[in-house]
Amino acid sequence: MTGTGALARLILRRDRVLLPLWVFLIGLLPVFVASSTGSLYPTDEARAGYIRDALSNTLFLVLYGRPTEPGLGALTSWRASTSMAILALISMFTVIRHTRVEEEAGRRDLVESTVVGRYAGLLAALLVTCGANVVLGGVVTLTMLGQDPSTEGALAIGAAWAAVGCLFAVVGAVTAQLSQSPAAARGIGGAVLAVAFVVRAIGNVNSETGGAAWLSPLGWIDQIHPYSDNRWWVLGLVAGFGALLAWLAFALAARRDVGAGIVAPRLGPAQAAPGLRSPLALAWRLHRGALLGWLASFAFFGVLVGGFAETAGKMLGENPALKEYMERVGGTSAFSDIVIVGLFSVGALGLSGLAISAALRLRTEEASLRSEPVLATGASRLRWAGSHLAFAVLGPAVAMLLAGTIGGLVHGADTGHVARELPRVLAGALVQLPAVWLLGALTVAMFGLLPRYAAIGGWLALSFCFFLGQLGALLQLPQSIMDISPFTHVPRVPGGELAWTPLIVLTVVAAAFVAVGLAAFRRRDVPVT
Repeated sequence: MTGTGALARLILRRDRVLLPLWVFLIGLLPVFVASSTGSLYPTDEARAGYIRDALSNTLFLVLYGRPTEPGLGALTSWRASTSMAILALISMFTVIRHTRVEEEAGRRDLVESTVVGRYAGLLAALLVTCGANVVLGGVVTLTMLGQDPSTEGALAIGAAWAAVGCLFAVVGAVTAQLSQSPAAARGIGGAVLAVAFVVRAIGNVNSETGGAAWLSPLGWIDQIHPYSDNRWWVLGLVAGFGALLAWLAFALAARRDVGAGIVAPRLGPAQAAPGLRSPLALAWRLHRGALLGWLASFAFFGVLVGGFAETAGKMLGENPALKEYMERVGGTSAFSDIVIVGLFSVGALGLSGLAISAALRLRTEEASLRSEPVLATGASRLRWAGSHLAFAVLGPAVAMLLAGTIGGLVHGADTGHVARELPRVLAGALVQLPAVWLLGALTVAMFGLLPRYAAIGGWLALSFCFFLGQLGALLQLPQSIMDISPFTHVPRVPGGELAWTPLIVLTVVAAAFVAVGLAAFRRRDVPVT
């Protein structure tokens, strides 16, 4: 383990911006949920009515499980449980980034040529990531004490969030040993998380006691029941399973060479297929896995939008405070329309991640020195960049088209008016695209002008838009600040007027950012590492 401390300090230095950002942004999610829930449902009677309505909808059970009691702390723990999946993903990807990505880039060979233990890199990544999750749990605990005075409940919910992050950090450590490709390691980790979520959902829907949810690590976290039962022994189960996975990760690391994976990659053909003769075909080969995953996710998201709209609309009509808040987010229209607008605005924020990540593939290819062999051929810089930008533009468009179509069909079937609801819901999905494209275009501009900071710029912009979109109305921020986010200018349809001017302006601004980025890329050195 020689050198573990030095490598941990190196990770902290490299992540000195991103690490505190995701720790505190995600750590504050439960208190924001508690604050909004407390203002919208101030009494136990109101919260009990909310729970009754939620339990009547299967999709609520799928996403959140079954609440234990109407207390503010318990209801917050229940409502915020789905956000733990975001924490799990970030923890997995952080460990993979500091292990498998380092090996692929060749930096691990240089580090291990010094006096560094074989397991030092893996241990350092786990220590930093798990330490960050412990800090996040402390943030959750301290902030929740101001919402619900139960000290034991606040400690339990903080421990639950920290446990999720630490457990999936170890999952990331295992997947990083299986494949020599970081993308494959992330894909395996994402698949594990998806299976855990599905098993948890099946258990929550089919049994009031959890049932099959006990087969899922996410289901174990639900069974802690912060602010009600406070089952501390469940954390022992999580810790034991995490220790077993950690042992497996180190055992696998001992059985492979640096840069290799346990599962050997399949050898490709000696000659490339005719379909790989263009930069666009190569870009499709690189983007297709992530794109198909996003499309599957948004197909499911469309089911959620269509299934939630009618039930959530009824719940909205019974709560004047909730109605007032949702009208700020979704506009003034029919209750179900407000819900659809609000859900698509959240979905558009998530889909911006696809536009940003697709644009950042340019930077990844350049920094890993894979862009030079392509540019050494007859492919121009603009043609190579345009092949990746096609997925930053068309990927979100196809995903929103899929979500809007499925959402419209489900909502139409629920109301009995498919022909009327399908175009309305589809329009509500597609109007979000110019704002999504703008964040991707900003990332392209950063890639051209300041390539080293492209990732930080893109993800910071998305984080700021998320903060304004989800918390700006709750905090009653001035409209001048809210207008900074491009999503504020998206027309509130269905239910509102379809204004074309803001959509055209957002699209033109996005095109201008892309033009600036590509012009700068043509004139600077390649690569900038």
